[in-house]
Amino acid sequence: MTDQFPLAGRIAGIDYGQVRIGIAITDAGRSIASPWENYTRRGEAADARYFQELVAQEDLQGFVVGLPLHMSGDESQKSAEARRFGAWLQAETRCPVTFHDERYSSAAADAFMVGAELTSKQRKKRRDMLAAQVILSSFLEQSSESPERGGRPLE
Repeated sequence: MTDQFPLAGRIAGIDYGQVRIGIAITDAGRSIASPWENYTRRGEAADARYFQELVAQEDLQGFVVGLPLHMSGDESQKSAEARRFGAWLQAETRCPVTFHDERYSSAAADAFMVGAELTSKQRKKRRDMLAAQVILSSFLEQSSESPERGGRPLE
């Protein structure tokens, strides 16, 4: 969405879904990405209020939205949905949005939970925010390799 992604300050990772949105947030130094919560969508107005409040309360400087890609790297219908959500999120919060490849994020989240002896219901409750953490951690790692850009937006 933007080449002007902030290089400092807290950012949030988003695992977009039509029903639930997984959210992870970094510390101020962007050294750690932590799962924040799963937000259940409540309608456009309520969703806008939620994200505006999140930006204000957590002093967020931007969002990294997971971009679902095919194994080939090509975009899909889900990619278009994530891009529309990112554009909406940027318009509603006035925070820059960038996209990051989310392939394997849900599988990685599931792998984290395998040894935790959680029930299926408990895993489902945590999966989206852990996927957001994987997306955000991957973005942070890539950003450290390309600090002049704060990562490379997928446009």
